[in-house]
Amino acid sequence: MTEKTPTLAGQSTGQSTAQSTARSTAQPTAHDAPAFPADRTCPYQLPDTYRQLRDEPDALRPVTLYDGRRAWVVTKHEAARTLLADPRLSSNRTDTRFPNTSPRFEAIRQARPAFIGLDPPEHGVRRRMTISEFTVKRIKGMRPDVERIVHGFIDSMLAAGPPADLVSQFALPVPSMVICELLGVPYADHDFFQDASRRLVQSEDVAGAAAARKDFQRYLDGLITTMQSQPGSGLLNNLVTHQLADGAIDREELISTALLLLVAGHETTASMTSLSVITLLEHPEQHAALRADPSLVPGAVEELLRYLAIADIAGSRVATADTEIDGQLIRAGDGVIVTNSIANRDGSVFANPDTFDVHRSARHHLSFGFGVHQCLGQNLARLELEVILTALFDRIPTLRLAVPVERLTLRPGSTIQGVNELPVTW
Repeated sequence: MTEKTPTLAGQSTGQSTAQSTARSTAQPTAHDAPAFPADRTCPYQLPDTYRQLRDEPDALRPVTLYDGRRAWVVTKHEAARTLLADPRLSSNRTDTRFPNTSPRFEAIRQARPAFIGLDPPEHGVRRRMTISEFTVKRIKGMRPDVERIVHGFIDSMLAAGPPADLVSQFALPVPSMVICELLGVPYADHDFFQDASRRLVQSEDVAGAAAARKDFQRYLDGLITTMQSQPGSGLLNNLVTHQLADGAIDREELISTALLLLVAGHETTASMTSLSVITLLEHPEQHAALRADPSLVPGAVEELLRYLAIADIAGSRVATADTEIDGQLIRAGDGVIVTNSIANRDGSVFANPDTFDVHRSARHHLSFGFGVHQCLGQNLARLELEVILTALFDRIPTLRLAVPVERLTLRPGSTIQGVNELPVTW
């Protein structure tokens, strides 16, 4: 006898072979499907809603999105890895069934997707055009340049004297300059694209996000035109002079790819920098251990990535076929969200998961995703964070927050986690 399962995303209840082994569950109520995403009240701890979802036995739980639609949130590490690698779960953000967590994502749905929003085989074709600049060997070779950039901004911050805003004076400009040099984008334009990027990833309405995206597209279109007549160096120049010229990619696709790399290349590392500094300063015993033994830095970076999980909603998918996981049926058309912060706090994988421990082996966290969509820039992010945390605390050993952590304004749960301002002194 076929059993029925919860209907999500407006899907009607039907029958299938896969349902025969799925557990029977009543239609979820508003109480059973809490609002999602939730805002953090602490820079490095789970919201109460997420902690409750994490502590329940089920690997999937229904939640309610801003528009009233339902989606599944994945709460267990093993299930998250399995689903992120399942080809039946699509990353196609133009699909009207895709689980958007904010109105601004409607602006993304209307645009030509970059490869992050494509499924195989198209995804692999586009990704391979950029991957040569993100290999382990290539990123290792960037260390001297990253060190030069990091120390240059520390010099400027020290010269200006305390207090300082660590975000605007250090955490944001460092990865901005790094990604500009890698792409071949003029750093002189950083004020523009940092502002456009902020509006794009933090806008809470369609109009604001759409306007920011159009500003970005116009800028990149002009930059591509310049590169066509005045070739230079960097990944974007290579794409223009080879892939675009050869017809392997069209102009609109190239603009979408460049926008993704430019925004992702600085927004995420900037947020990780600021939240990592907060976390270390708020855990003085862990900070002291790290200062006493620099060999702990690479592992501490992995633990910070696990603990902070700033790209908390990046693992959103839509099921293209019925899929069963842990005895629960995901119907074709259902939205599925792998919430990194919840999966990274699975106690069956990470002992005492809510504890920050720089001695922990946390390399198998999901902050960079899993499967074919695993973050292209993860090697660069690791390098930047290792250099940043080592240099910052070596150069400014008395660095401390200038305001209590409770007074910091945190970004909402619907965007990249972080702070827009971080007052520090020394």
